[in-house]
Amino acid sequence: MRPSRVTLDGLLFALITIINLQRTDQWRGPGTTPNLEDIVIGRCYDYIETVNPSVGKKNCTAIWEAFQGAFISKDPCSVFPSDYERYINLTLHDIPMNKSLFWENNKQLVHRLSDRGKRYMALGDTLMGWLADNLHFCGSSSNSGFDYNSCPTSSECESNAQESFWRSASVTYAKHSSGEIQIMLNGSTPGGGFPMPRAVRILQCVDFPGNPECTTNSGSGFTSVWITMIPVWFTIMNNYGNMND
Repeated sequence: MRPSRVTLDGLLFALITIINLQRTDQWRGPGTTPNLEDIVIGRCYDYIETVNPSVGKKNCTAIWEAFQGAFISKDPCSVFPSDYERYINLTLHDIPMNKSLFWENNKQLVHRLSDRGKRYMALGDTLMGWLADNLHFCGSSSNSGFDYNSCPTSSECESNAQESFWRSASVTYAKHSSGEIQIMLNGSTPGGGFPMPRAVRILQCVDFPGNPECTTNSGSGFTSVWITMIPVWFTIMNNYGNMND
């Protein structure tokens, strides 16, 4: 029995397969979140019907198309903030005056404080931020879909789908914020949010200030920390004036 001869087509097929396999772990970031379309459209309907009906009716299908159209089937390192312009326009709504909340390195506490837009309206409480919060997404230049295996991190390339999305959303959020602006920074991060190191203690005091651990009579030594923490977390209110164009 004569051995089969390796054909040129076979070699090319093997080479392409190897290249594709190598691409599965090309990037260090998580790949696109499974069922991304269902999640985004579902969040959209949830937001306009139950979370914040005051924004009025929105075309959730069109919003999804604009969202994925910004990065699908593209080089994952060649997605720019301007690519999300249509998405931003479709999701845009008013941000109540004096309710904007900017933050850094304290996402969980911010969302507890904002209470889904009831107390304040952080970027993640707007429709444009709500839909993409905690999701991963990027396209692939080698096929016509998403890359579910990995996506680039900001350290690998800045012009990636997620980085550019949040840049675009953040700029839009800032432009449409007005009145007194709330800023929440984390003073317990390495180096501190301010020149003086300040600890973050007892997050429950945000929602339950009457708790014995939050009072001045607890004898726990918490009082001095809480008093110095107040300017850091809650009363740093820089009035940027009306930031609308």
